[in-house]
Amino acid sequence: MESQIAKAIQLQYQPVAILWSDEKPEGSMQFSEGKWGCVMWLAVSAAKGRPAVADRKTFGCVGGGVGLGFGNQYLNFPGGMEGFCHFLSSGNAFRPGGPELAEKIKPFMTKESHENFLHGEGYIKNPELVEKFVEALPMTDVPAAYVVFKPLSLVDPAKEKPRTILFFVNPDQLSALTVLANYARGDNENVIMPYAAGCQNIGIYPYREARSERPRAVVGLTDLSARVYVRKQLGDVNFMTFAAPFALFEEMEQNVPGSFLQRHTWLSLLSKGP
Repeated sequence: MESQIAKAIQLQYQPVAILWSDEKPEGSMQFSEGKWGCVMWLAVSAAKGRPAVADRKTFGCVGGGVGLGFGNQYLNFPGGMEGFCHFLSSGNAFRPGGPELAEKIKPFMTKESHENFLHGEGYIKNPELVEKFVEALPMTDVPAAYVVFKPLSLVDPAKEKPRTILFFVNPDQLSALTVLANYARGDNENVIMPYAAGCQNIGIYPYREARSERPRAVVGLTDLSARVYVRKQLGDVNFMTFAAPFALFEEMEQNVPGSFLQRHTWLSLLSKGP
Protein backbone atom coordinates (compact mmCIF):
# COMPACT_ATOMS: atom_id res chain seq x y z
CA MET A 1 0.00 0.00 0.00
CA GLU A 2 1.31 3.44 -0.94
CA SER A 3 0.51 6.73 0.76
CA GLN A 4 -0.15 9.96 -1.11
CA ILE A 5 0.25 11.78 2.19
CA ALA A 6 3.75 10.43 2.71
CA LYS A 7 4.77 11.66 -0.73
CA ALA A 8 3.15 15.07 -0.30
CA ILE A 9 4.80 15.81 3.03
CA GLN A 10 8.10 14.12 2.06
CA LEU A 11 8.08 11.80 5.03
CA GLN A 12 11.58 10.75 6.07
CA TYR A 13 10.53 7.32 7.38
CA GLN A 14 7.80 5.02 6.16
CA PRO A 15 4.27 5.25 7.56
CA VAL A 16 3.65 2.36 9.93
CA ALA A 17 0.52 0.20 9.89
CA ILE A 18 -0.53 -1.12 13.29
CA LEU A 19 -2.58 -4.31 13.04
CA TRP A 20 -4.06 -6.98 15.29
CA SER A 21 -3.25 -10.48 14.09
CA ASP A 22 -2.94 -14.10 15.16
CA GLU A 23 0.10 -14.44 12.90
CA LYS A 24 3.37 -12.54 12.88
CA PRO A 25 5.23 -11.52 9.74
CA GLU A 26 8.34 -13.48 8.92
CA GLY A 27 11.53 -11.88 10.17
CA SER A 28 9.76 -9.59 12.62
CA MET A 29 11.58 -7.85 15.44
CA GLN A 30 10.27 -9.01 18.81
CA PHE A 31 11.47 -8.54 22.38
CA SER A 32 12.50 -11.64 24.27
CA GLU A 33 10.10 -12.82 26.94
CA GLY A 34 10.84 -11.15 30.25
CA LYS A 35 13.24 -8.62 28.74
CA TRP A 36 12.72 -4.87 29.04
CA GLY A 37 12.18 -2.82 25.90
CA CYS A 38 10.38 0.32 24.76
CA VAL A 39 7.39 -0.27 22.46
CA MET A 40 8.41 2.79 20.49
CA TRP A 41 11.43 0.81 19.26
CA LEU A 42 9.01 -1.60 17.57
CA ALA A 43 7.35 1.30 15.79
CA VAL A 44 10.72 2.71 14.76
CA SER A 45 11.77 -0.69 13.40
CA ALA A 46 8.73 -0.74 11.11
CA ALA A 47 9.29 2.88 10.05
CA LYS A 48 12.77 1.81 8.96
CA GLY A 49 11.35 -1.13 6.98
CA ARG A 50 11.36 -4.16 9.29
CA PRO A 51 8.07 -5.46 10.77
CA ALA A 52 7.86 -5.87 14.53
CA VAL A 53 5.43 -7.59 16.88
CA ALA A 54 4.48 -7.87 20.52
CA ASP A 55 2.29 -10.35 22.36
CA ARG A 56 1.18 -10.77 25.94
CA LYS A 57 4.63 -11.99 26.99
CA THR A 58 6.86 -9.71 24.91
CA PHE A 59 5.58 -6.14 25.25
CA GLY A 60 8.75 -4.86 26.87
CA CYS A 61 7.37 -3.08 29.94
CA VAL A 62 4.08 -2.87 31.80
CA GLY A 63 3.29 0.52 30.29
CA GLY A 64 3.88 -0.97 26.85
CA GLY A 65 1.47 -3.78 27.64
CA VAL A 66 -1.16 -1.20 28.55
CA GLY A 67 -0.37 0.93 25.50
CA LEU A 68 -0.64 -1.93 23.03
CA GLY A 69 -3.94 -3.13 24.44
CA PHE A 70 -3.04 -6.14 26.57
CA GLY A 71 -5.21 -5.07 29.50
CA ASN A 72 -4.20 -3.34 32.72
CA GLN A 73 -0.61 -4.52 33.04
CA TYR A 74 0.02 -1.96 35.78
CA LEU A 75 -1.41 -4.58 38.12
CA ASN A 76 1.77 -6.58 37.45
CA PHE A 77 4.15 -3.72 38.27
CA PRO A 78 6.43 -4.38 41.28
CA GLY A 79 4.23 -3.50 44.23
CA GLY A 80 1.10 -3.62 42.08
CA MET A 81 -0.94 -0.50 41.37
CA GLU A 82 0.33 1.17 44.53
CA GLY A 83 3.92 0.64 43.47
CA PHE A 84 3.23 2.05 40.01
CA CYS A 85 1.33 5.07 41.33
CA HIS A 86 4.32 5.96 43.49
CA PHE A 87 6.80 5.20 40.69
CA LEU A 88 5.17 7.66 38.27
CA SER A 89 4.97 10.37 40.92
CA SER A 90 6.90 10.73 44.17
CA GLY A 91 8.63 7.35 44.42
CA ASN A 92 8.55 4.32 46.69
CA ALA A 93 11.39 5.28 49.03
CA PHE A 94 9.07 6.46 51.82
CA ARG A 95 6.18 4.06 51.19
CA PRO A 96 5.91 1.22 53.74
CA GLY A 97 7.74 -1.75 52.24
CA GLY A 98 9.01 0.33 49.32
CA PRO A 99 12.74 0.31 50.13
CA GLU A 100 12.67 -3.42 50.81
CA LEU A 101 10.94 -4.10 47.50
CA ALA A 102 13.38 -1.81 45.69
CA GLU A 103 16.30 -3.80 47.09
CA LYS A 104 14.67 -7.08 46.06
CA ILE A 105 14.16 -6.04 42.43
CA LYS A 106 17.43 -4.09 42.07
CA PRO A 107 19.30 -6.94 40.32
CA PHE A 108 16.68 -6.96 37.57
CA MET A 109 16.65 -3.21 36.88
CA THR A 110 18.91 -0.64 35.29
CA LYS A 111 20.45 1.92 37.60
CA GLU A 112 18.12 4.60 36.21
CA SER A 113 15.01 2.45 36.61
CA HIS A 114 15.93 1.58 40.17
CA GLU A 115 16.47 5.23 41.02
CA ASN A 116 13.09 6.08 39.47
CA PHE A 117 11.41 3.32 41.44
CA LEU A 118 12.77 4.76 44.67
CA HIS A 119 12.43 8.47 43.99
CA GLY A 120 9.76 8.63 41.28
CA GLU A 121 9.67 9.88 37.71
CA GLY A 122 7.82 13.01 38.81
CA TYR A 123 5.46 12.94 35.83
CA ILE A 124 2.32 13.31 37.97
CA LYS A 125 2.13 15.30 41.21
CA ASN A 126 1.16 12.54 43.63
CA PRO A 127 0.12 8.85 43.73
CA GLU A 128 -3.56 9.71 44.14
CA LEU A 129 -3.53 11.60 40.84
CA VAL A 130 -1.72 8.74 39.12
CA GLU A 131 -4.61 6.50 40.14
CA LYS A 132 -7.02 8.91 38.46
CA PHE A 133 -4.77 9.00 35.39
CA VAL A 134 -4.92 5.20 35.09
CA GLU A 135 -8.70 5.20 35.58
CA ALA A 136 -9.03 7.62 32.66
CA LEU A 137 -7.02 5.46 30.23
CA PRO A 138 -9.08 3.66 27.55
CA MET A 139 -7.93 0.21 28.65
CA THR A 140 -8.24 -2.35 25.88
CA ASP A 141 -7.81 -6.10 25.58
CA VAL A 142 -7.10 -6.83 21.92
CA PRO A 143 -8.83 -9.94 20.52
CA ALA A 144 -5.71 -11.27 18.84
CA ALA A 145 -2.38 -12.84 19.73
CA TYR A 146 -0.18 -10.09 18.32
CA VAL A 147 -0.04 -6.37 17.81
CA VAL A 148 1.91 -5.98 14.59
CA PHE A 149 3.89 -2.98 13.37
CA LYS A 150 4.38 -3.19 9.63
CA PRO A 151 5.77 -0.75 7.04
CA LEU A 152 2.73 0.49 5.13
CA SER A 153 4.42 -0.51 1.87
CA LEU A 154 4.18 -4.16 2.95
CA VAL A 155 0.45 -4.07 3.70
CA ASP A 156 -1.83 -5.85 1.25
CA PRO A 157 -5.21 -4.08 1.60
CA ALA A 158 -6.96 -7.04 0.00
CA LYS A 159 -5.85 -9.30 2.85
CA GLU A 160 -5.46 -7.11 5.93
CA LYS A 161 -6.91 -3.95 7.39
CA PRO A 162 -4.77 -1.87 9.74
CA ARG A 163 -6.19 -0.42 12.94
CA THR A 164 -4.00 2.67 12.81
CA ILE A 165 -1.53 4.39 10.49
CA LEU A 166 1.37 6.01 12.29
CA PHE A 167 3.63 8.78 11.03
CA PHE A 168 6.89 10.03 12.53
CA VAL A 169 6.82 13.73 11.68
CA ASN A 170 8.70 16.97 12.19
CA PRO A 171 6.81 20.13 13.29
CA ASP A 172 6.00 21.26 9.73
CA GLN A 173 4.68 17.81 8.80
CA LEU A 174 2.68 17.62 12.01
CA SER A 175 1.10 20.95 11.13
CA ALA A 176 0.21 19.71 7.66
CA LEU A 177 -1.37 16.50 8.96
CA THR A 178 -3.39 18.47 11.50
CA VAL A 179 -4.73 20.70 8.74
CA LEU A 180 -5.50 17.68 6.54
CA ALA A 181 -7.34 15.85 9.34
CA ASN A 182 -9.69 18.84 9.65
CA TYR A 183 -9.82 19.66 5.92
CA ALA A 184 -13.15 17.98 5.10
CA ARG A 185 -14.78 17.72 8.51
CA GLY A 186 -16.60 21.04 8.88
CA ASP A 187 -15.31 21.52 12.42
CA ASN A 188 -11.90 21.97 13.99
CA GLU A 189 -11.19 19.45 16.76
CA ASN A 190 -10.23 16.34 14.85
CA VAL A 191 -6.75 15.97 16.33
CA ILE A 192 -6.13 15.36 20.03
CA MET A 193 -3.03 15.23 22.22
CA PRO A 194 -3.80 13.29 25.40
CA TYR A 195 -1.29 13.17 28.21
CA ALA A 196 -0.12 9.57 28.06
CA ALA A 197 2.85 7.31 27.43
CA GLY A 198 4.27 7.28 23.92
CA CYS A 199 2.92 3.78 23.29
CA GLN A 200 -0.55 4.70 24.58
CA ASN A 201 -0.80 7.56 22.08
CA ILE A 202 -0.13 5.17 19.20
CA GLY A 203 -2.10 2.26 20.68
CA ILE A 204 -5.09 2.45 22.99
CA TYR A 205 -6.04 6.06 22.24
CA PRO A 206 -6.25 5.55 18.45
CA TYR A 207 -8.01 2.22 19.14
CA ARG A 208 -10.64 4.15 21.08
CA GLU A 209 -10.97 6.75 18.34
CA ALA A 210 -11.42 4.01 15.73
CA ARG A 211 -14.64 2.99 17.49
CA SER A 212 -16.10 6.46 16.96
CA GLU A 213 -18.24 7.50 14.00
CA ARG A 214 -15.84 10.42 13.47
CA PRO A 215 -12.44 9.18 14.59
CA ARG A 216 -9.79 11.74 15.48
CA ALA A 217 -6.04 11.54 15.05
CA VAL A 218 -3.79 11.34 18.09
CA VAL A 219 -0.54 13.28 18.45
CA GLY A 220 2.12 11.68 20.61
CA LEU A 221 5.75 11.53 21.72
CA THR A 222 5.04 14.08 24.41
CA ASP A 223 6.28 11.30 26.72
CA LEU A 224 9.73 12.53 27.75
CA SER A 225 11.11 9.06 28.42
CA ALA A 226 9.90 7.82 25.04
CA ARG A 227 11.51 10.84 23.38
CA VAL A 228 14.86 9.85 24.89
CA TYR A 229 14.47 6.27 23.61
CA VAL A 230 13.32 7.32 20.12
CA ARG A 231 16.10 9.86 19.79
CA LYS A 232 18.60 7.04 20.26
CA GLN A 233 17.04 5.32 17.24
CA LEU A 234 16.22 8.23 14.93
CA GLY A 235 18.77 10.89 15.84
CA ASP A 236 18.29 14.48 16.90
CA VAL A 237 15.41 15.41 14.57
CA ASN A 238 12.52 16.56 16.74
CA PHE A 239 9.97 13.92 15.76
CA MET A 240 6.42 13.68 17.01
CA THR A 241 3.97 10.88 16.24
CA PHE A 242 0.67 11.31 14.43
CA ALA A 243 -1.59 8.27 14.68
CA ALA A 244 -4.65 8.16 12.45
CA PRO A 245 -7.31 5.46 12.81
CA PHE A 246 -7.51 3.73 9.46
CA ALA A 247 -10.86 5.26 8.46
CA LEU A 248 -9.47 8.74 9.03
CA PHE A 249 -6.27 7.86 7.19
CA GLU A 250 -8.33 6.81 4.14
CA GLU A 251 -10.30 10.05 4.35
CA MET A 252 -7.12 12.10 4.50
CA GLU A 253 -5.57 10.18 1.60
CA GLN A 254 -8.56 10.99 -0.60
CA ASN A 255 -8.26 14.68 0.23
CA VAL A 256 -4.65 15.18 -0.84
CA PRO A 257 -5.44 16.07 -4.48
CA GLY A 258 -6.50 19.69 -4.77
CA SER A 259 -5.63 20.53 -1.18
CA PHE A 260 -3.14 22.95 0.37
CA LEU A 261 -0.51 20.20 0.00
CA GLN A 262 -0.26 21.22 -3.65
CA ARG A 263 -0.22 24.97 -3.02
CA HIS A 264 2.64 27.41 -2.63
CA THR A 265 2.54 27.90 1.16
CA TRP A 266 3.16 24.24 1.89
CA LEU A 267 5.61 23.88 -0.99
CA SER A 268 7.61 26.83 0.34
CA LEU A 269 7.94 25.08 3.71
CA LEU A 270 9.10 21.91 1.96
CA SER A 271 11.71 23.79 -0.02
CA LYS A 272 13.34 25.08 3.16
CA GLY A 273 13.75 21.57 4.56
CA PRO A 274 13.68 20.51 8.23
